[in-house]
Amino acid sequence: MADEQEILNRWRLVLGKYSAGQLSFSSGEINYMEMENVLDYLYSREYGEEQELRKDRTGGSEGSRLTVPHWLHQIKKLFPKRTVEIMERHALEKYGMTELVTDPEVLRKLEPNRELLKTILELKHMMKGEVLELARQIVKKVADEIAGKLEQEVRISFFGQLNRNASSPVKSARNLDMKKTIRMNLKNYDVDRQQLVLKNVYFNSRMKKYNQWRVVICVDESGSMLDSVIHSAIMAGIFAKLPMLDTRLVIFDTNVVDLSGYVEDPVETLMSIQLGGGTNIAGALAYCEGLIDFPCRTMVVLVTDLYEGGGYQRLYSVSKGIIESGAKLVVLTALDMEAVPNYDRNAAAALADMGAFVGAMTPEELAEWIGKVIV
Repeated sequence: MADEQEILNRWRLVLGKYSAGQLSFSSGEINYMEMENVLDYLYSREYGEEQELRKDRTGGSEGSRLTVPHWLHQIKKLFPKRTVEIMERHALEKYGMTELVTDPEVLRKLEPNRELLKTILELKHMMKGEVLELARQIVKKVADEIAGKLEQEVRISFFGQLNRNASSPVKSARNLDMKKTIRMNLKNYDVDRQQLVLKNVYFNSRMKKYNQWRVVICVDESGSMLDSVIHSAIMAGIFAKLPMLDTRLVIFDTNVVDLSGYVEDPVETLMSIQLGGGTNIAGALAYCEGLIDFPCRTMVVLVTDLYEGGGYQRLYSVSKGIIESGAKLVVLTALDMEAVPNYDRNAAAALADMGAFVGAMTPEELAEWIGKVIV
């Protein structure tokens, strides 16, 4: 009986609110009326000019009182991630709900949080001007909040206590890092005045960094890995501040992009990602292999769901080469606060058999694991 009610409820959602007179929802834990409202808010646009006539016949619509920010919040509360992605794509591409990416007031009304950050990263390629600048501010606010929660715990994982002069060097002309200061402020160049605006000035540490480990974080930027991409960028920024680590950051789909020059700026990193596309894990690992100078003090952290688009045999061959060189290969099928992965288990087992560490971790667990390795 319960299965029959579930089937009827699903058909009721498919047929829409105009079938309410012939078919009603059965009671249950799922709020089907809310689901119908958000579906109607989007898909009633299919009726075109007939939509207003239908509203008149029904004497109003609960869904019509939704706003874009509320609708965006509701679909993420009511539907699974894959369904949300489809509805957002339909909203933008099929029904022209451009207020999601063109109206700054829409962004201003939304509470900056991790879900909004993910939405911005998914839609940023359609943003420009004031909306894009506002989006960057939101990305910075949320990224800073996440980093603030993680940074202290990460530092504790590395030798318990760090030398504070290394992360906050004496700010004197003698210690000025001119190359880094210019590189990190290029995005602030004033075209009209032809001047470089220095929002941040960087200084070299007065203490020599002994026995550094190189950590290469290589991140799959496919849409399914978005949570892991966010936390990888933030963790790379935190690691870059630690004197015992030389941190590199690489993102990939079918192409490889080295973002090591911006590793200390998670906002720039996050705004550089291009979600979606194919996946060539072997190609990305081959690039990372080229970054290995001293294998015995190098760790390659590959963050991916291991669904390879470029052929598994090459993936295994490159992975074996990294491991046999003496470098450590860490394969994380998830790097986020929940660490609940969806991944290719056959590939994971094959890599584990070669000697790679394979698993899912929270950011704190990764910091603790690396801290133990480099001691």
